[in-house]
Amino acid sequence: MAATTVTVPAAHVPVNSAARRIWRAVRRNRKATAGAILLLFFCFLALFPGLIAHDSPTAEIYGRSMGVSSAHLLGTTAYGQDLFAQVVWGTRQVMIIAFGAGLAATAIAAIIGVTAAYVGGATDGVLNLITDVLLVIPLFPLLIVIAAYVQSSGTLVLITVLTLTGWSYTARQLRAQALSVRHRDFLESARVRGERAVYIVCVEILPTMTSLLVAAFLTNALYAVLFASSLQFIGLGDPNATSWGTMLYWAENNEALQTGQYLWAVAPGVCIAALGTAFALLNYAFDEIGNPALRPVRKIRSKRVRPARS
Repeated sequence: MAATTVTVPAAHVPVNSAARRIWRAVRRNRKATAGAILLLFFCFLALFPGLIAHDSPTAEIYGRSMGVSSAHLLGTTAYGQDLFAQVVWGTRQVMIIAFGAGLAATAIAAIIGVTAAYVGGATDGVLNLITDVLLVIPLFPLLIVIAAYVQSSGTLVLITVLTLTGWSYTARQLRAQALSVRHRDFLESARVRGERAVYIVCVEILPTMTSLLVAAFLTNALYAVLFASSLQFIGLGDPNATSWGTMLYWAENNEALQTGQYLWAVAPGVCIAALGTAFALLNYAFDEIGNPALRPVRKIRSKRVRPARS
């Protein structure tokens, strides 16, 4: 009898179906809906700032330290710049840093974490050693040291620094998740078919971790916004860039709170908090989506049973 070859179909999750499930889950979760609305609002500001603020954010052509008026909704700075224009136009750099560093850090973490879990052996040991070293080192002091050597660092430098220092925690999470599915039947089927490790990691394992990857991206983007704004606030970014962090830097240098120019410091701080809230709400929502134990218990109203007539 001739030997017959049985082809086992792959059991990976299609990306389109995973995206549809995530979209349905976002619509059903109040935290995710609120976070998505906030995030879309800031994305709109970053994409079309000229539609909202018609003044130049860097032009020093107005009266200095002017109050709130119809011409200047948030007043002007001590240099004669329009504060509202700076807040609106500063959204673009913040969002570029958030999405750039968030996506890059998540991609590196996925490659290192999942590869270490699947390949194992010496590769797992070396990658784990690198991850543990970065986890032990305090992140913000490390960022200060690196940024201090790169004076007046621009957006690309900030994204690179935040990416190279911010992927380790996410890699540990993804490695633990990959270890839990390492011996599943669909992965064994892929090995039997003779698929390469790269195919198995990218096509078979990663699509099953979609919600975790999205949550990891949101966490990395949140920390990128906070760390980048903090570095710019203490003068380790590009002081000539238009960003919320640099607004805080110049407000501090000109003693805005002491001289009564509260909106110079409050407006960018509120924007940073609002954007951080958007990422945090989406992150909490995706944690609930990925972990059923975290979902709120819905009260089930039992119908009253009418007594039977005798």
